[in-house]
Amino acid sequence: MQEIVCENVLPGTSVSTDEFSGYYGLSDTFAHGVVNHLESYVQGNVHTQGLENFWSLLKRGLGGTYVSVEPFHLFRYVDEQAFRFNNRATRNNPMNDGDRFSLLCEQIVGKRLTYAELTAKEDKKPEAAF
Repeated sequence: MQEIVCENVLPGTSVSTDEFSGYYGLSDTFAHGVVNHLESYVQGNVHTQGLENFWSLLKRGLGGTYVSVEPFHLFRYVDEQAFRFNNRATRNNPMNDGDRFSLLCEQIVGKRLTYAELTAKEDKKPEAAF
């Protein structure tokens, strides 16, 4: 588990986890806060509620909105849900649907996803044409 975290999270980042033993040793590289779920779900600013909220929304979307998700497209659904979650309306970030759409349009300028790339299985993706 530590290898996955180290590959995807910048050193020095604050990381909050439960007491799963696979997370032991993260304190060497990260500001690692641990919460014991047998005692409580929140200890000060240390909690895993945000991540559990994200997974709940992702699972609901995959099972309800998108119904038939092919495994080779899963990363796209996760990316979409991460964008929605990271740009949701909060007290500190009063975004609405129009704001999110404008942000999305700004981020796709110069990017292209062809139908062949979208519909190809992972092992049969066409070479990128530049």
